[in-house]
Amino acid sequence: MFVKTIRILTKQYVELDVITPQVEAIVAESGVRNGMVTVMTKHTTTGITVNEALECLESDIEVALSLFAPEDRPYSHARMLKDYGSTAGNPTGHLKALLTGNHCHFLIQDGEIVRGGAQDVYFCEYDGPASRNILVMVEGQ
Repeated sequence: MFVKTIRILTKQYVELDVITPQVEAIVAESGVRNGMVTVMTKHTTTGITVNEALECLESDIEVALSLFAPEDRPYSHARMLKDYGSTAGNPTGHLKALLTGNHCHFLIQDGEIVRGGAQDVYFCEYDGPASRNILVMVEGQ
């Protein structure tokens, strides 16, 4: 098993970043010829998803997610949390992350990630800007 971390410093409150090249580089570095790669975010207000890397589609995704979890709703999570000692102001980030999920898997065959021509790996930020960590685990032989 080979594990590396991708570190990202996001710049916006909501941001969709293609991380396919970084994942491919880690797979190459691992030396695994046949196996599986898992990409997982370590944060509950972020997501990992697979989709076509088109600017117009990214915009549509952001609009659809904002319709699902609009900022102006009276969320229960938007209140003082004693455990944290502060007000939770990120309920929409948690809800959007539910839709995109926190990981994806791809097969590796002959040292290459097996994916469709329009499939890219996205890191999705829903509570930025922030410093974020994404784990990439490569297994196989």
